[in-house]
Amino acid sequence: MFRPLFVFIGTRYTRAKRRNHFVSFISLTSMIGLALGVVVMIVVLSVMNGFDHEMRTRVLGMVPHATLETGQPLNDWPALADKVKQNPSVLDVAPFTQMQGLLTHDGKVQKVLLNGIDPAQERKVSIIGDFIQQGRLEDLAPGSFGILIGDKAAAKLGVGIGDKVTFVAPEVTVTPAGMFPRMKRFTVVGTFHVGAGEIDGYLGLTNLSDLSRLHRWKADQVQGLRLKFDDLFQAPRNAYNIARQLGDHEYYARDWTRSYGNLYQAIRMEKAMIGLLLLLIVAVAAFNIISTLVMVVNDKRGDIAILRTLGSTPRQIMAIFMVQGTIIGVVGTAIGAAIGILAALNVSAAIAGLERLIGHKFLNADVYFIDYLPSRIMAEDVWMVCGAALVLSFLATLYPAWRAARTQPAEALRYE
Repeated sequence: MFRPLFVFIGTRYTRAKRRNHFVSFISLTSMIGLALGVVVMIVVLSVMNGFDHEMRTRVLGMVPHATLETGQPLNDWPALADKVKQNPSVLDVAPFTQMQGLLTHDGKVQKVLLNGIDPAQERKVSIIGDFIQQGRLEDLAPGSFGILIGDKAAAKLGVGIGDKVTFVAPEVTVTPAGMFPRMKRFTVVGTFHVGAGEIDGYLGLTNLSDLSRLHRWKADQVQGLRLKFDDLFQAPRNAYNIARQLGDHEYYARDWTRSYGNLYQAIRMEKAMIGLLLLLIVAVAAFNIISTLVMVVNDKRGDIAILRTLGSTPRQIMAIFMVQGTIIGVVGTAIGAAIGILAALNVSAAIAGLERLIGHKFLNADVYFIDYLPSRIMAEDVWMVCGAALVLSFLATLYPAWRAARTQPAEALRYE
């Protein structure tokens, strides 16, 4: 098969035997350095994508996209829900009531945010049903005063299905005998595990009418409506517009950015900054290609002079070393991409296995919002990393190739 002269010589230089090695040592180290840089970038960006994905699907799938409330309990929430659903950006609506307090059992205490829900409506706006370990949402029957709690809270309290827990509300009841805290006994009907420490440890679910009774409201009164939008990131603006359309001073909206917005923005910013910093690793590997080609040019000065005397042009000489550097870049990038994709696909299982082996959790749910290392490969990130590596590799060939093209045959052969 016909190959141009500069391609033939460039590939021969890359494969040149040195001390009986198939690949020259300096070319091999350049390929390894570039491959390692690509592997690290793909794996780290995949982990950051995993955190971003888990934040959006798990944590933000559990908390409301937005809520619509007033200063007083809502009496006719189905009518209000019908009005809200007329907005095309709203996918579904569900009623809710909340109360903060403490759960106690056998002398153990755990703070809790108790959410009153309608089990049938809650599945439309929340993914909690996907993470229930024991029991069912339907077990939260009206009047049963059942409660679903996270597995972390259940472990801390030492309770299981059928056990009784006492909910202590942050209010007091005044009687002739004095003031007493408001308490209510609940029966644990199930547990869930989302993987987010803040949810698994501090969230409790009960029936909407039961929590309304605890608030001393009517059974059909609720605190507000939970809204699910088609676009999570447009929730703040859409919720504000809905509240304004319903009444400027009567309704107010809250959205997820108030509780988790800073954390989500931090993850996005960290991904960008870490990607930029890791790009420096690839830049260092590309600089290694410059060093490699400079050494090759100095070693091949005699060959360059002979090629010049045989009629090769400076452009052809330059192309020879650009081919050699490009081959190093392409091979190193391809190897790095293959290893990086394989590592990113298995890093979650590998870390989980290491945690079981040494008996230590690297991600503590009490500190981080999830208790495992996620990984999610995105094709655009792989293409971006490979493209950046190839571009830097190509740019690294320009200076050494230019130096080779400037070699004067008479000077190079003077001491040969």
